[in-house]
Amino acid sequence: MSEITLSAQQKEAITTKLQTYFENELDFELGQFDAEFLLDFLSKELGGYYYNQGLQDARQVFEQRIQSIDDDLYAIEKDTD
Repeated sequence: MSEITLSAQQKEAITTKLQTYFENELDFELGQFDAEFLLDFLSKELGGYYYNQGLQDARQVFEQRIQSIDDDLYAIEKDTD
């Protein structure tokens, strides 16, 4: 698996969400550096689970589309009897 990389804008949005969550739900002020450190940890340690789930979801959509195409191909077959 390739390393999960986020754009600067994505990192900023996520760290802001982490800071807001910690403030609102845990009554704890999480600094910018700590939020970025936590994001790096979560990405490294947990990101693979989310990445793999995304691949499984994409694979399911792909398989459904292939099945639909296969059904369409059977529908246009000519009777040879």
